[in-house]
Amino acid sequence: MNDIRSMQHPSEIEIKDYTYNLPDDRIAKYPLEERDLSKLLIYKNGAITQTTYRNIAEQFTRKTLLLFNNTKVIEARIFFQKPTGGVIEIFCLEPAHNTEVTQAMMSKGKVQWNCMIGGVSKWKEPVLEKKIEADGTTIQLFAEIKERLTDCFVIEFTWHDDYAFGELLHHAGVIPLPPYLHRDVEYSDYDRYQTVYAKHEGSVAAPTAGLHFTPRLLEDLTAKGVLMEQVTLHVGAGTFKPVKSETMKDHEMHKEWIQVNKSSIENILNYHPEDVIPVGTTSLRTLESLYWMGVKAFLNPNATIEELEVKQWDAYELNAASISTEQALQALIGWMNDREQEQLVCHTQLLIAPGYTLKIADGIITNFHQPNSTLLLLVAAFIGNNWRRVYDYALANEFRFLSYGDGSLLWCEKNADTQ
Repeated sequence: MNDIRSMQHPSEIEIKDYTYNLPDDRIAKYPLEERDLSKLLIYKNGAITQTTYRNIAEQFTRKTLLLFNNTKVIEARIFFQKPTGGVIEIFCLEPAHNTEVTQAMMSKGKVQWNCMIGGVSKWKEPVLEKKIEADGTTIQLFAEIKERLTDCFVIEFTWHDDYAFGELLHHAGVIPLPPYLHRDVEYSDYDRYQTVYAKHEGSVAAPTAGLHFTPRLLEDLTAKGVLMEQVTLHVGAGTFKPVKSETMKDHEMHKEWIQVNKSSIENILNYHPEDVIPVGTTSLRTLESLYWMGVKAFLNPNATIEELEVKQWDAYELNAASISTEQALQALIGWMNDREQEQLVCHTQLLIAPGYTLKIADGIITNFHQPNSTLLLLVAAFIGNNWRRVYDYALANEFRFLSYGDGSLLWCEKNADTQ
């Protein structure tokens, strides 16, 4: 495991130390025609090599568990046209009032979401109306501002037909591509901006490390003896936003919902300390959050689900030095058994940055991330200052960057240097 400890609290990290020059022409605007022909950079024991995702099974020579995030991107952008011709965009970020995502997607008749609004200055009417054609039926969808929050609005959607909100989004919404692609959504994006194993609707951005996997590649991994488990973390817009504050203490991580089956936690426990590799940063945050939830269950077996939630700085401030990974996961499984729960549904706000001690993950499969982002901090938590070498290599060797770009398999540094 990675036992690095920064001399400073991660809240004091200056984001200017985690940036690099990313030319626009290195940002992949479209995916490759074949998902698994994307390049794969491999970082292990200080050495950098490269192959393609199609050959990734060759990298797993020990007993290995891969952890995939099976969230599905929703058509979160809804465009309302005013009678005067003006257009207002409502971008659904997450259900309001901490409502669980699945519950909100299944709501009928009325639901409230936290939303960003494009063209809010043009919204003069009390209620916006949009007519939706669905299966030969015309549905009227209404939107009303209920509350203004710090960085978004609470919007109440109402409709009279017997459709779930998720179904309305399918008919009325548009998939939210990352803004740095600088292009409109095309028909192919509805397939290519989803993983082939996407299952549970709720994300506003794809878990992009998984976009490279094909059914054939998953079969190859199974044939290799690799165990594959799935978890769900619904990706919020805040996960990918650049850090605008000078230090991390002024940057708030968004809460995100995770869903993990008890059987998956048991398999993770059984594989540890063998190789446990999350596919993507969201899978990693889910995986490591399980340890901290287990710590809380270990310290307080009577904790409520709200008390198990992982806060942004918990990993750096909770006194958990004496609690092993095995003890924490066993405590979490015991907590679920006591409540006869087969699935854990909880919030996490975990920030993984230099100074973080990895508890379960031995490596990570991940894309190349934006400068000045928390995702770059996460990479540095794995491989220390060597993140610069990895990114310099990728830039010098024609790797494609960001969501539709190439990726990497980064094995954890045993004694990584911090910034």
